[in-house]
Amino acid sequence: MDTKPQHPAGHRYAPVARPDNCGRIALVLQGGGALGAYQGGVYQALHEAGLEPEWVSGVSIGAINAALIAGNAPDRRLAALCEFWDRITDRTIWPHTPDGDIYRQSRNTISALTTALFGQPGLFNPHKINPWLLPPGAREATSFYDNTPLKETLEELVDFKRLNSGDVHFSVGAVHVLTGNFVFFDNRKEEIRIEHVLASGALPPAFPMVKIGTDYFWDGGIVSNTPLQHLLAQDDDINSLVFQVDLFSARGDLPRTMSDVLGRHKDIMYSSRTRQVTDNFARLQRWKSRCYEALQKVPEAELTDEQRAMRDKLSDLPQATILQLIYQQKSYEGNARDYEFSADSMHEHWKNGHEDTLSTLNRKDWLEMPPGNIGVVTHDVHRENEGR
Repeated sequence: MDTKPQHPAGHRYAPVARPDNCGRIALVLQGGGALGAYQGGVYQALHEAGLEPEWVSGVSIGAINAALIAGNAPDRRLAALCEFWDRITDRTIWPHTPDGDIYRQSRNTISALTTALFGQPGLFNPHKINPWLLPPGAREATSFYDNTPLKETLEELVDFKRLNSGDVHFSVGAVHVLTGNFVFFDNRKEEIRIEHVLASGALPPAFPMVKIGTDYFWDGGIVSNTPLQHLLAQDDDINSLVFQVDLFSARGDLPRTMSDVLGRHKDIMYSSRTRQVTDNFARLQRWKSRCYEALQKVPEAELTDEQRAMRDKLSDLPQATILQLIYQQKSYEGNARDYEFSADSMHEHWKNGHEDTLSTLNRKDWLEMPPGNIGVVTHDVHRENEGR
């Protein structure tokens, strides 16, 4: 008898109407390793509601989930995500976990330790020789794990021809190893290959840097763990409904143990700077509005062609509604939760993402585009009573 936990059953929910004046539905996915199953639950809820994203963008595990979505037909996307997450968590550590936080904590600790020592099916394997023992320049001297299994998994589950077709706008973030510059690989500007996705998830020192052309790249999360800024920086007039899915919370409790310190440090380091990004975007929108108002007062004959073009462009500034979905850490999860790949935890994370998204979609007023003089609004189901 199969007692393996299942993903939430698919449902035929009443479709959620696309907001008026919304030109783009975007799904923005943060990095966070094993916590990325939460993003699978988010996508499932959107899929069931009929809100298929027209732009998917991610970093690290978010880039992998984004590729699984953009690289499959709409009716295959959920199955591809489920197959990926079932495959990479298909290893039994404990046949049964008794109820209670102490047992879950022990299970998670052993699961994370097993991953660190032996790798993870469909994701990565440890190198046979420790990199500290290898000479400079050796192929395996700059990482602890080989991510060839991930490459093989993605080659099977992602259709890169479809991903590059342009049906879905796709972008992933990575860091140039030599310059330290954060870059986005975007299918509207270049052909996306599997190396671009692997580069976005090449977190050092665990994974090797990825060569693209003559350059080398690491995980984008070491500079910026969210691709939201890339979307808001687009020089277009498209109003966007953005589902921003974060796996680390900037807010947390005061640490009481060394494990708490390590976990809180990771939260702060990798948490999205969403508020800073949205504040900067709103500030820029206000200055653009003021510039437009000033240009309106200048007589037509005194304007240059460039100023007229600027005035016309500023007359219709884009708006964005950002729905934040932030994974809420459980009390029994330790600081190794991002590489704790047990099937139990994966299904729990998936279920949490699904439920949080359904709760968010139930707030119909949150789906509306903001007034033109505001530019951007954000909503978070876990902070709806804080007067944001």
